[in-house]
Amino acid sequence: MTAVVAAGALLTGCAGAGAVASGDGGTRLTVAIVSNPQMQDAISLQGRFREDNPGIEVDFVSLPENEARAKITTSVATGGGEFDAVMISNYETRQWAEYGWLENLQPFIDASDGYDHEDFIPSLREDLSHEGDMYSVPFYGESSFVAYREDLFEEAGVEMPENPTWDEIAALAAELDGVEPGVAGICMRGLAGWGEVLSPFNSMLNTFGGRWYDEDWNAELDSPEFHEAASFYVDLVREHGQPGAANSGFGDCLNRYAQGRAAMFYDSTSMVSTIEDENAGTVAGLNGYAPAPVSETDYGGWLYAWTLGIPSTSEHKEEAWAFLEWMTDQEYVRTVAEEYGWQRVPPGNRLSTFEVPEYQEVAGAYAGPMLDGIEKADPQNPGTRPVPYEGIGFLAIPEFQDLGTRVSQQLSAAVAGRITVEQALEQSQEYAETVGETYKEDGR
Repeated sequence: MTAVVAAGALLTGCAGAGAVASGDGGTRLTVAIVSNPQMQDAISLQGRFREDNPGIEVDFVSLPENEARAKITTSVATGGGEFDAVMISNYETRQWAEYGWLENLQPFIDASDGYDHEDFIPSLREDLSHEGDMYSVPFYGESSFVAYREDLFEEAGVEMPENPTWDEIAALAAELDGVEPGVAGICMRGLAGWGEVLSPFNSMLNTFGGRWYDEDWNAELDSPEFHEAASFYVDLVREHGQPGAANSGFGDCLNRYAQGRAAMFYDSTSMVSTIEDENAGTVAGLNGYAPAPVSETDYGGWLYAWTLGIPSTSEHKEEAWAFLEWMTDQEYVRTVAEEYGWQRVPPGNRLSTFEVPEYQEVAGAYAGPMLDGIEKADPQNPGTRPVPYEGIGFLAIPEFQDLGTRVSQQLSAAVAGRITVEQALEQSQEYAETVGETYKEDGR
């Protein structure tokens, strides 16, 4: 299906082939993004972009996370030329830069007065660079932490530890499950997808001492550590998580928690833009925040960023950069704050945001844990033992899109109760062994 719409409108299907001349002789860009709340704010603010960039119109293809990943990857990998700018993550950026699929943004950055890419949180800037140059720029950055309802904790007579372990979180979930009618003890993702259930699961796996491969690319999904982490995750979600957890991705859990239907929510730090927004739910001002839970490690969070890049096939790179610059500049943060309030600004990308007094005032409960989590993340050393790959919530290898999807389907099926954890890991081990063999053969 081909969809052509007016500037700034929201598309839910496919778009035409890249930027084209608009009716008034300007340029119309096609931009593919993920339909998370912060991205919807960007769509709604397109009037500001047009004011600053007359002659450039923007059509958005906005899709749920799994669909967006598949469509963007297919288009960019095949050189389809559908999009002039794409929303990708730190998983894709380095790989696609190496393949030549993305435009080097450093010359644009260096030529943009006042853009200040040094203001990006260093761990993010490094993870989005290839051979010292940035190939995508962060719209928002995230680690993970636990949001919890302080009022429900008080009602149940329990306290959140300063640095909780997973065992302590499970015990709290049991205490809080049903503390009020319709309130689950915890909400966690169960939806299949390498960027869905595997994000929180991998962070748990790492701190449990598990890993996908040893240093020689031998798969370890049948190891005791992997089994312990998978069993713990599945049991926690099935026993004290939300109803229908196997169908819950980030968006569903975010909505459930924001509407007061869970006592705890372990997930991306970006959740704060929604749960602390009085217009988006019922829990604003009622939340406490704790670091990502641990087991065998001192740190349990992940590092992730939704970023914007320019496919090398775009014929309008200057105009595309104008859009990327607008959406990731310090001024955009202030624009969102003016329109929607400081609680809605894209979190976790620029250090300067954390220094704004107005942001500190509304973000006092979570700004510190958010920044600390992002800065402490170490994708090169995600767990307790050496690994041949990088990444915390994902493995930074090309095969992970398919491998992670397959394994996530098995884990989600275990959450749904259709198969046992043992069956899920037996099948997953076979998938992982196939990938591992290719690395052994290549001598990597």
